[in-house]
Amino acid sequence: MAKYKDTIDLYDDEGKLLKSNVTIDKISPLTNKGALELIDLTKRTVAVNLGGIEEALKTGKMGGKSNQILGRGLNYSIVKDADAISAKIKDMIQVTDGDNTKITKIGGGKMLLVEVPSSRINASATYDATSTSVASATTYALIDQYKVNMFDGSYVKGAVWGTYPQTMDMQGGNVVSILSIPQNNEGLGYALRNIPANHAVMMTHRNAMQGAALSATFEQAGEFEMGAAIGPFERAQLLLYAYQGLNANNIVYDLVKKNGKTGTIGTVVQSLVERAIEDKVIKAGKKGKSGYIFYDTKDPMLWNAYASAGTLAATMVNCGAGRFAQAVSATLLYFNDLLEHETGLPGSDFGRAMGVAVGFSFFSHSIYGGGGPGGFNGNHVVTRHAAGVGMPCIVAACALDAGTQMFGPEATSKVYQDTFGQIDAFKRPIQTIAKGV
Repeated sequence: MAKYKDTIDLYDDEGKLLKSNVTIDKISPLTNKGALELIDLTKRTVAVNLGGIEEALKTGKMGGKSNQILGRGLNYSIVKDADAISAKIKDMIQVTDGDNTKITKIGGGKMLLVEVPSSRINASATYDATSTSVASATTYALIDQYKVNMFDGSYVKGAVWGTYPQTMDMQGGNVVSILSIPQNNEGLGYALRNIPANHAVMMTHRNAMQGAALSATFEQAGEFEMGAAIGPFERAQLLLYAYQGLNANNIVYDLVKKNGKTGTIGTVVQSLVERAIEDKVIKAGKKGKSGYIFYDTKDPMLWNAYASAGTLAATMVNCGAGRFAQAVSATLLYFNDLLEHETGLPGSDFGRAMGVAVGFSFFSHSIYGGGGPGGFNGNHVVTRHAAGVGMPCIVAACALDAGTQMFGPEATSKVYQDTFGQIDAFKRPIQTIAKGV
């Protein structure tokens, strides 16, 4: 028997029906096979930049921040020997024959996408085991492949690991994870929310709706991890995930299609209110002395999901029209401000999305003028407060941006498209979740 009676139809990013009559518990990050696969791959997969290692050893530039060891250089054909190095890494990473260890060669050997076996994660307290085991195996594979002597061994290690352990993370290293190190998670359960918007943009190849869905999956899985989806709050988070992140009942798509050509934030407000009335989520209530009509709802959680879906649609309409990401903070604020004035009901996340927007506009392009939206994540002091509904809008805005950011997705996160973006679960999360129902 389903835990919740709420049912939804799941649509893709082209407005096509994928699954109908789905109870919302079937999309939960705790049970949905697609979401679980996505989260599992996020923890088990890292990219090894063999081209970067080869260049670092040749030039002595390693560790980031213009660090260079002058007069030192090791010329190894690492990219050319990718197959041999990959085989050595797999032999060391694999725990048992036939386990789910997998290495995929990308770009003619410039990159390796390494999926460590589940047993390494199961035997670990954190997801560190993925990066550390692969970095160690890569270091040893290179030393073994090229018979590196004891004096140059640490040089190879530096090219792979970066400045670790002098720095807390692998700064300037060539083993890349989607997840930041646990020490950078500023609270319990923030690991999956600590993923920059630009990473999601690139993994979904600049598809705004797929990017929003990927971000929503990370964000809502994070909400579950931090204890924000317990008891009655679980339904609230599942509804938010469904309607905003997964385009439930095609609401986001319909709103964007209706307003995309000539619409504004204000017309999206109008369209959302009309849709909410039509779906009997809200209805006209008492009339004030001025003639103002207060709307009422018997299901604040469902209204919250509609408001959040509308916020994403308004972001796509506004930022898509201007091809600028910077307007996302103003959209988060003023769409919900207009919505509250129109209905007398709370905006997305019961007002917290507006709170995020105020601080976000200050941090992204006020006194901190160079901090583009693409660098933000759900772990950030500004964006963390909305319950998983702010980041999907930011990702959509950055996907639609035409180069207005100081640090665009291609500048910060191209490697994520070339590696993780080749895995279907990351590239098309809407379909992945629908298949997992």
